[in-house]
Amino acid sequence: MPRSGQEARHRLQQAALELFAENGFDRTTTAEIAARAGVNDRTFFRHFPDKREVLFGGEAELRDLLVASVNSSAATDPVLDTLLTACLTTVEFHDSGRDFARPRHALVVATPELRERELSKMAALATAVAESLQQRGIPEARSRLAAQIGMAAFVCAVDSWYDDPSPGLAALLRLAFDDVASISSSR
Repeated sequence: MPRSGQEARHRLQQAALELFAENGFDRTTTAEIAARAGVNDRTFFRHFPDKREVLFGGEAELRDLLVASVNSSAATDPVLDTLLTACLTTVEFHDSGRDFARPRHALVVATPELRERELSKMAALATAVAESLQQRGIPEARSRLAAQIGMAAFVCAVDSWYDDPSPGLAALLRLAFDDVASISSSR
């Protein structure tokens, strides 16, 4: 039996990933996930509201890293530089969870219901980043556009990192933001 909430949460996530891979997302129940993790159903629902959320457990930490970085940037910093710096603050977070994140990503890509959830999560991250940009005095429409662009570059870099981690996530983030700058300057 897990001794801490964090340990139980981790075991639930790992059990879900294994069962989804073995049986498919639709054919796996929360009771099966809980049993595989060695906990009861109540423990599952104490940590996650449903079986989709078990794969998206780090969203709050990711949002906090991005928002804190944007909030701490100088108001005079170029917006793309601010967004790149914010994304770079997530490298350690991603590196520490890569063993879980890579198979999780493959499962999300293969499961429409999970792809929808991931798009919703990314939209929420973009909204949080946009709100932080607005607090820096950037107009709302420009903040929303910049946050959407920044999150698109972020997703492209992370997806590339899942495919081939050898360049490192930081290098892939820089490359994605360089591509954004290049695209925007070649009108």
